Amino acid sequence: MGNCICDETTNIKGSVRMPNLQREVWEGWTVQNFIDELSAQINLVMYGESWQEPFKTKKELEQFIMENQPYYKKTIPEVNAYFAKKYNLK
Repeated sequence: MGNCICDETTNIKGSVRMPNLQREVWEGWTVQNFIDELSAQINLVMYGESWQEPFKTKKELEQFIMENQPYYKKTIPEVNAYFAKKYNLK
């Protein structure tokens, strides 16, 4: 491990790109801030504890995120990718 050349976007094996969660998206808000803000809502939906049906596709998830993330109403690819991977959406 001592010879590994890694940065914050690469895992130890160097094969998987990880999002830069500290990237500033909008006025001090980072990717991680948006993920933290949306996590509880998306968990409720995905575990069937909401009036809304769980998401079946990445497109449904992306639309929900854009409508429910605070302040910034554009797509944030890292946020979408994080939740799509977490819930194994295709």
